[in-house]
Parts: sequence; structure tokens; C-alpha cells
Amino acid sequence: MNSLALRSEDFLSGAVEYGADGWLPDEAPLDMPRQAFDVETATVSAALPTTPAKVKARRLVLLAATVLVTALAAVAPFILYARHGFDGLEALAFGLFLILIASIACWFSNSAIGLWVLMTDREQDDLDFRPHPAAPKTRTALLMPLYNEDAHTALGRLAQIDAGLARLGVTDAFDLFVLSDTNKEEALMLEQAAFAGFRIRAHSQAFYRHREKNTEAKSGNITDWTRRWGAAYDFMIVLDADSTMAGETVLRLVDAMERNPGIGLIQTAPTIVKASTLFARVSQFSVKLYGRVAAAGLAWWTGSEGSYWGHNAILRTRAFAEAAGLPVLPGKKPFGGHIMSHDVVEAALLRRAGWAVHVTAALDGSCEETPPTITDFIRREHRWCQGNLQHIALLGSRGLNGASKMQLFMGVLAYVASPLWFASLVTGLVIQLYYPIDWASFFYFLHPEFSPFMLASLLAGVLLIGPKIMGAVLVLSRPRERRAFGGGVQIIKGMCAEIFLSALLAPILMVANTKAVLKILCGQDAGWHAQQRDADGITWADAFRSMRWQMGVGLGFCVALAFRPDLATFFIPIVGPLLLAAPIAVWTSRRATGEALAAKGYLVTPAGDEQSATPSVLHGPMRPSPLREESRVAALRALSNA
Repeated sequence: MNSLALRSEDFLSGAVEYGADGWLPDEAPLDMPRQAFDVETATVSAALPTTPAKVKARRLVLLAATVLVTALAAVAPFILYARHGFDGLEALAFGLFLILIASIACWFSNSAIGLWVLMTDREQDDLDFRPHPAAPKTRTALLMPLYNEDAHTALGRLAQIDAGLARLGVTDAFDLFVLSDTNKEEALMLEQAAFAGFRIRAHSQAFYRHREKNTEAKSGNITDWTRRWGAAYDFMIVLDADSTMAGETVLRLVDAMERNPGIGLIQTAPTIVKASTLFARVSQFSVKLYGRVAAAGLAWWTGSEGSYWGHNAILRTRAFAEAAGLPVLPGKKPFGGHIMSHDVVEAALLRRAGWAVHVTAALDGSCEETPPTITDFIRREHRWCQGNLQHIALLGSRGLNGASKMQLFMGVLAYVASPLWFASLVTGLVIQLYYPIDWASFFYFLHPEFSPFMLASLLAGVLLIGPKIMGAVLVLSRPRERRAFGGGVQIIKGMCAEIFLSALLAPILMVANTKAVLKILCGQDAGWHAQQRDADGITWADAFRSMRWQMGVGLGFCVALAFRPDLATFFIPIVGPLLLAAPIAVWTSRRATGEALAAKGYLVTPAGDEQSATPSVLHGPMRPSPLREESRVAALRALSNA
């Protein structure tokens, strides 16, 4: 047996026993029954104290704007198809166009509303967050689930939150829980060693629980904690392994919950930090620059019937226990079994029980990380796709209100949009194959026959990049934020780079999500795998293997275009990225590429976003925590054995 195996065996023989006895508080059980979706309650449509006075009017504004923009975008293709009468394929193409353009129009309208909210300083109209709240009068648990993660890095993020609370002098009101579902022996060894060092340096009380079976994945992990210790805490803040939050943000969330006893959940809008690869920097820049307008728009029209994204949110523990116990869906996976995308469903159940659920764009200091490569991103998207498609069965539930169903539907549409877009492209190309080659089409922008199509394409492009422009307008209008991004020129350069790179990645993701939907419809379960949080490049072999579907689809389009080469200029923005999917995957996966572009002023975000702000778990100032002396000795022994 090698030395690593010996160290693992020695550690597990002592540390697991120690963790079971000394790393947990006394249990405070709280009943959390499973709910049934078709149970109607009087609270589904009841008004809540934090419901905006004119929330129905707000939703009508969003609906009217979406319908108006959709109608304007549909006029030109309708005229184009109606000139000689609709046939079956043209009707299909127009129907697909309407669905896609309506979803884009809704996104555009939501962002326009968000820009107005932020430009007029209305983001706190519904929830008035105090700038300097008093110390909490309640108890709050911060929960970090782990599943075969890099524990040292994850606990470093938790240490950052703990340090922020210590700086504010409020650690007595907070306990930290590391909820492990790790099932790999080496990862478990390192995880418990890291926690041993973390705990003796933590300012707040820190606890660790390990489940041998990760039943129902993350939702089961949180449910297990709620049932065993939930009664001891008024609130719980749910994190991911890549989450960080400023101490001030945590304190303001707790204060808002204390002052509004009817609120069951407040969801923050996290920004992305610690991006190093080019792919991650694209996501970081877009969320940092554009994300607020979307979140502010969502918060405005959902009011007290908002959503939950599963992390960086505060929940009222008893409300969550009494209302949000998830049922097991009938049937087999991928549509049956435990609910994978549990968060939005839990928000819907809270609202059904009469609790307000709010999304807020008024708080900064809430952060997360993003997959470093497109292959890691696609792997995560496959799981999310399955979870959202499960929600189709819930759309007809009598017990959920209209706003909740709307958000479930939007989640489904987010993934169904890819196969719809793909079908739209194929249908349009098939229609054109019925017509002879017309080389004037190669210069379609000069051809009068294509002016309606050009008008529709131009409007669709405006709708797609419109929210990005809105985010840039907001930052450019605020001198302090403009300087933080490096000035107006750097913002424009970054926005142009982000739009170009997003256009390159969009067809690749379209094929990936279409493939995921097809696999799920064929009965294949995506499973639940540990996420890759950090990487520096993928190999060419991995890139070609993971991008083979994209390149195959690109070749398929090329074969069809051989019969209509005059349409090449239409399809270059789609076919080009598909054929080059493997090189794009490799290029965007490298840190050096991201750093080189950032050095030239592209995709630069405010200082700190590119670097980890997390302190080392095993280094730094040491402050005695209120452990029993024998527990402290046991923790140090476990650490030294590892």
C-alpha cells in the first residue's frame, strides 16, 4: 500500500469518528413533510404585506411591451411569407420564429424595465435594505454543501464570509455548517483535514456533517440539515461551494427578514468572480455589466412572487420546513424521481403557503464562480436542462399560482429554445432548397427581395444585444462604476469583445442543448456529478471528442449549402463556429488567452473580480474559537495525520 493510502486510512480511522462526535451541535429537530402539488390553498392568491401595490399593473406592462415588440418583429417575415401565400413549411417557420422572437422580446422588455428601475433608483422600493443595520436578534446558519469539491478552496470562501462577519462584530449570531455529501475517500480525507484547520480559526461556531449517501443530491442535503437542526435557527443562508458573500450583505439580509416576518425567502443577484480562462471572463464580464438590469426587471414584475436560484439566498427556516418539502415525482428518470432543479419549485411552494419570495438587485457583495471551460459549462447545463424539463409536469398543478407557473415555464423555454432555434434554421434552409440558385442572394443586403428579411434580422439583433447596451448605459452613467471598469473606452471594448465571443459560442451551445433535450426525451438520465471549478486549458483530444456533434452539424449544413451556395453569407455566423468548435473550445479554455485580452483592455471588470478574495484556510491570524480543549487537540491531531 502506498503512502497516500496509508495516510488516508490513518486519517479516516480517527477523523471520521471525531467528526461524528465533536463537529456537530446538539440536534434541534424540525418536521419537514413532503408536499403535494395539486393541493389548493387559500394563500395561493392572497396578498402579502411586501407585495407591491400595483404588481398586476407591472405585469401588464411587461406583457404589453413583449407583445408590442414581438408584433413589430413579426411584421416583416409575415409580409415576406404572405406574398405568395403560406405553405406548410412556411407556416412552421413563421410559428417557430414567433416563439423565439417572443422569448427574446420578453427578455428585452424585462431588461428595459430593469434599466428604468436602476436609473431612477427604485431598486429598493419593495424591500428597503438598511445601509447600517443593527446586530441581529436572531440566529442564522450559513450552509455550504460539498460534493467531492476542492475543500481547501471552498472553505476559503466560507472563511471570507466568516471574516466579514467578525469585522462587523456579529459572529455570535451566526453558525457555519459544512454539509458534506462527498463519496470519494481521498476527497473526504482532504475535506476533513481542511475543516479541522478551518474550525480552529473560525470566528463563528463551525460544524461539519457528512452523509454516507447523497440521497436527492443538494436538495436532500439541505432537507436533512433542516430536519435535524432547523429548529435552532430562525434563518438559513444557503451557499454553493463556489459562493462568497460580504459580511454587510449577510447582515442586511438578516435585518430585512427580521423586519418583514411575512417574507420566506430573499434571493440576491450574484456576480461572477475569480474568472481566469477566456470562457469564464466572458461570463464574468457579461454578468457584471449586464446582469443587474435583468435582475432588477425580474424583481420589479415578480414582486413578492419571485424565484430562488438555490444559493446566495436567505430563507426563513420554519417556513421552508413547513412548506417546501419536495415530493418525489412519479415514474422513472429522467422525468421522474427526485426533483433536480429544486430551487424554483421550493420558491413556488413557499408562495403557495403564503410566504413572500423576493429577488433583489439592491444588494452587492454576493458572488459566485462559473465553469472555466465550455465543456464544463455544457456538462452542468445538461443537468440543469433535465431539471427544468421535469417542471413540464408541474405546469398544470392546481396548487401553484400563475406567477410561479410562469417562472417554471420560462425555465423550460430557456432550454427548449435551442432545439426550436435549430429547427428554425433547418426549416428555413429546406424552404430555400426548393428555389434555384440566385447569386444576388449572396449579396442579400443589396437585394430588394430580402428587405423584409433584413428588417426582421436587424430587429432581432437589436433585441439580442439591447440588454447588453442597457447594462453598459447604466455603468457609463455612473462615474464611480465607470472608473471601476477602467473608463468608457475600456467598457466599449469589453462589450464588443463579449458580443463577438458570445456570438461564436451561441451555435455551439445551441447544438449542445439540443442534444441534451433529445437525450432526455430518449430517457437518458444526466446524473449528478461534481462540478469542475478551476482549470487551465483542455486537450485537443478532449475538445474534438466533446465537440464532435457540433462539427457534425456544421458539416451537415455545409452539405445542404452545396445545393444553395448563394446562401453562404446567411449561414456563416452559424456554420463557422460549429466547424471550428474544437479550436474555439481549446482557445477559450486557456488562462493565458484571457489574461492576454485583459492586458489589452478587453473583458476587464472592477478590481478583485479576476483574483480570489478568499483568505487561506490554513494560514492567517488565529483566534481561539469556543471549542472544548479536547476537541481542539483532536482537530490538530487530525490535521497533522493528514
